[in-house]
Amino acid sequence: MSEPANRPVGRRAFVLGTAATAGTAALAGPLAGSASAAGFGWSDDGSHYVVDTGASLVFKVSKTNGDLTSLVYKGTEYQGYGGKNSHVESGLGTSTVTIARSGSTILVSVAYGTLKHYYAARSGENNVYLWTDKADASVTATRYIVRVKAGMFLNDEPDSYTYTTSTVEASDVFAKSDGQTRSKHYSRRRVIDYDYIGWTTGSVGLYVVRSNHEKASGGPFYRSLLRHQSADGGGLYEILYYGENQTESQRFGLQGPYVIAFTDGGAPSSSLYHANLGTPWADSLGISGYVPASGRGKVAGVGITGRNTAFPYTVGLSNADAQYWGSARSSDGYFSVPGVLPGTYTLSVFKGELAVHTGSVTVTAGATTTLDTIGIPSSNDPDNASAIWRIGDWNGAPSGFKNADLMTYAHPSDVRAASWTGNVVIGSGSETSGFPCYLWKDVNSGISVYFKLTAAQAAAAHTLRIGVTTAYANGRPQISVNDWTSSVPSSPGQPSTRSLTVGSYRGNNHTFTYSVPASAWLTDTSQYNVLKINVVSGSGTTSFLSAGTSIDAIDLLT
Repeated sequence: MSEPANRPVGRRAFVLGTAATAGTAALAGPLAGSASAAGFGWSDDGSHYVVDTGASLVFKVSKTNGDLTSLVYKGTEYQGYGGKNSHVESGLGTSTVTIARSGSTILVSVAYGTLKHYYAARSGENNVYLWTDKADASVTATRYIVRVKAGMFLNDEPDSYTYTTSTVEASDVFAKSDGQTRSKHYSRRRVIDYDYIGWTTGSVGLYVVRSNHEKASGGPFYRSLLRHQSADGGGLYEILYYGENQTESQRFGLQGPYVIAFTDGGAPSSSLYHANLGTPWADSLGISGYVPASGRGKVAGVGITGRNTAFPYTVGLSNADAQYWGSARSSDGYFSVPGVLPGTYTLSVFKGELAVHTGSVTVTAGATTTLDTIGIPSSNDPDNASAIWRIGDWNGAPSGFKNADLMTYAHPSDVRAASWTGNVVIGSGSETSGFPCYLWKDVNSGISVYFKLTAAQAAAAHTLRIGVTTAYANGRPQISVNDWTSSVPSSPGQPSTRSLTVGSYRGNNHTFTYSVPASAWLTDTSQYNVLKINVVSGSGTTSFLSAGTSIDAIDLLT
């Protein structure tokens, strides 16, 4: 999943931080002697609290609604476009806004109904630390957006667009004149893949370093918009709850810290990353819902057996209140998940993005819960089932299928997409790469798979499996084999919003199974049997917004 951290675009460049770029040289973060940095302090200009970090950053917070109205770095204003400020959601109404200094920290507190939001500055740092405490659903708060003036950072990446392009879907997916598509949804990244997002000119970098997402929803493989760039300016996001193709209910509580970080062009300091962010200086600030390190626990596993070492494994923890995850070591499956709030969690082991083991673990404050070796039963991994033939790998994602990589950062109508039609022949060597990653009722329903059976195989009934990762408008596969047709399967339940057209295949993994009788097969073993897969649903509209589904794997079992 790694890509170069800096990708030039004309005279400017952008950065979208991933785990692969975590070692990039850093210029932001705590500086030696910060406690006595010259100029550190705050003032009141009547309408705003003005905070001078004592470094190169001065920012303003509205005393009326808690908007961040100014970000001046080295004398240049970066905040704002289209007359809009940086803020929670689309801005709060009249709020109670207060400010206080405690030693080397200045904290601005914003209260709006049951929502509390915070900005903190540390002496000598070019960073703004933020927390958002959403107690319930009475206040809409799904994001924090940092709005950046036009012309400060330019890029023509998948998550950018201009108003000279044409709209190809809703009001947020666009096509350029060359047929390439752009949308703020096309981030390419899962949550587990990035630590920060932003842009750099080479001499100035502006980033949002994400929080640990313990109160967000969707798990480690969730995809959401991260930033956008248009003719009016740019936006960087911390997603508090994103409803697009969402697989979980909204969690409530304190999210953060997440950080607005300025640098001299390099990546933000790794000390700010969610896994390393130590904020003991915030322990005594009185932030609503704040739990210090001493109030958290850790889960560690000595290893995982039964793994297929060709795939990465991730261990996830989740309950109604929080979510966490950690990567399993490739050599032996050892894993460690620190900073966990006390409670009982469902522990899931993922092969790629497919859950192959679930259990339960209880975490207590100040302690490490150590787990003995977790053994994954062979039957838990669908790839271990003996198959006559198989298309794709059972890994919870459409990886390897036609157009799969492109669909995380482009619309299906994009000029770069290969044809969505095309049948495949088992034994050709291109079964997976030639089979479309997505099937739609109005686009390519009826894709066929051609295969031969031996006389012994044709004399027996077999189970055919189709694994899907998500579906749009309840799209699901109904199959026919030669002259035999299956019944219409029931819908397993998938997110109700857009998915396949906004860069996301992540839904609720489900396996459809079909018992195909021996009478369905051709008795002439020199002839090809024909499996036809149709997408059925009573919902959806037309074209790429007709009912559809994403494919994980297809196989015919012995």
